[in-house]
Amino acid sequence: MPNTARWAATLTLTATAVCGPLTGAAVATPAPAASGLYAPSALVLTTGHGDTAAAVTPERAVTLTCAPTASGTHPAASDACAELRAADGDFDALAERSGVKCTKRYDPVVVTVQGVWRGQRVAYERTFANECVKSTYGTALFTF
Repeated sequence: MPNTARWAATLTLTATAVCGPLTGAAVATPAPAASGLYAPSALVLTTGHGDTAAAVTPERAVTLTCAPTASGTHPAASDACAELRAADGDFDALAERSGVKCTKRYDPVVVTVQGVWRGQRVAYERTFANECVKSTYGTALFTF
């Protein structure tokens, strides 16, 4: 094989090996909101009585989808999505409503959240002293 043909074959094989994987299926990446595309936001929220999620059988579960529009089985999906957007997806940053009086009776309630928020995986668990205390965090998200 002439030297030029050898170089051409080597260059072709190298280009195929390096660039070949780049010609596969396009990888989806979140685009800016201005383009009309959005990162997925779909959550499953559960609640049950007990100290930890591992020791609790969920008594109620709802779904919440916030993109492109608020939907799901959550009774106040629009308000819950707005509340979560205002907290930038940080469940611990939800403001506690002032002026609400709850008993000090200890009857623990566990809330879990699993899913995706703006394209990022979410796993959250929190134990509240009782149902009343749970309902004071935020205005809509944990009220289901």
